[in-house]
Amino acid sequence: MLFEDVLEEYLYHCQAKGFTAKTMKNKRQEYKQLKQYLKEKRAITELESITTHDLKAYVRLKQKDGLQPQSIVSMFKMIKAFFSWCENEEYIKENIAKKVEVPKVPIKILNGFTVKEVKSMIDAFSYKNYLETRNKAITAMLADCGLRAMEIRGLKSENVRETSILVNGKGNKERVVFISPALKRILIKYERIKKEYFKDIDTVDNYFLNYTGGSISHVALDNIIKKAGERAGIDGKRVSPHTFRHFYAVQCLTSGNIDVYSLSRLLGHSDISVTQRYLHTMNDEQLLNKAVSSSPLMNLRSRRNDE
Repeated sequence: MLFEDVLEEYLYHCQAKGFTAKTMKNKRQEYKQLKQYLKEKRAITELESITTHDLKAYVRLKQKDGLQPQSIVSMFKMIKAFFSWCENEEYIKENIAKKVEVPKVPIKILNGFTVKEVKSMIDAFSYKNYLETRNKAITAMLADCGLRAMEIRGLKSENVRETSILVNGKGNKERVVFISPALKRILIKYERIKKEYFKDIDTVDNYFLNYTGGSISHVALDNIIKKAGERAGIDGKRVSPHTFRHFYAVQCLTSGNIDVYSLSRLLGHSDISVTQRYLHTMNDEQLLNKAVSSSPLMNLRSRRNDE
């Protein structure tokens, strides 16, 4: 069976499952490189001829080319998914990619935002006009809901409800996140100013719009967050939508009110191991506060005081 033919069938399978255009583009690019490597370097065109050794050699080539461990892990995840599908379809006897080791990704301690810094960034924007109010609402929602950049940009107006937001996440997977009273207050003002600003302008149905009524680009969102950081005087930290997502996750974990399984659902992670990485990014002070709040003796003393 030609490897190329099976790849084409698999890509249609992924499309039917509703993968995003960006995911499909990444998959096509990666499979094209793998197909080219197998044909030119290993003289392989048949699916059944591919072995674990071929895939190991492919990973080694990526390492020699200077690809970072995280990129190799992401790349090979797509390859592994393809061979897993081939096994389910009984095109091959077993998933040969299972036996391929990928480099370990070093855990980096992200120097995240403090509560004071996040408050300063939200307060950096006013309610004096539409763009200022929109930027305040975006910054507040990133901090309070932990949404991805793509989820903020693609958020539809109809999905922002009274006390919750229906989020369309990676792979078109839907999840619900909740709107706190503090965030709701900002959103009410945003919606009122937005309605007045666009009363005579046709717009797309996104919740957050650019000044002409269109959707916000990836670059524009990054610039909004960078502007918040500049106005608030944030220095020595990566000011990005993802750092707000990190802030949300760490705040949830340190508060002790949300367990890692519930947080995984709120963040839209398909694998809890992804959520657990946030535990490794907590600094010593955050871990100390979490340990004290979780201390059996401290909680025992609190109960006695209540009695």
